[in-house]
Amino acid sequence: MKTHIAVSAVMIAFMACAQKEGVPDVESLEQEVIVAENAFAAMAAKDGVPAAFMHFAADDVVMHRGKRLIRGKEEMKEYFVSQPFTELKLSWKPSFASVASGGDLAYTYGPYTFSAKDSSGAMITDTGYFHTVWRRQPDGQWKFVWD
Repeated sequence: MKTHIAVSAVMIAFMACAQKEGVPDVESLEQEVIVAENAFAAMAAKDGVPAAFMHFAADDVVMHRGKRLIRGKEEMKEYFVSQPFTELKLSWKPSFASVASGGDLAYTYGPYTFSAKDSSGAMITDTGYFHTVWRRQPDGQWKFVWD
């Protein structure tokens, strides 16, 4: 009887430590999201903000800008084309990432710095905190759905 109890205890402990089949490894997924967020920021610095946003956005993306919601990649493209800024720079770094237990949604936040020249040639700057919601795509890539 004691052997049976000991074997059962070891099996229960092993099962508790082992990842259940079909349950996402949330910690690994959080690292994937951080990698995606950092790649997004790097692309914005290298190729420009509009190109990076278009590349990392899901087709059904929603962006909140001022008092306006921009829905979908086509509206997002129009938004960037209509901006009067030149010398646009945007940098950010995630300081936190969390993935939902289902493994398909995540969010990040952290500090950002924005600078650009407006239509009058005046340099404007802004700093604050960003918040991005990500959704894992069928091919395993992370695309943002809210910014």
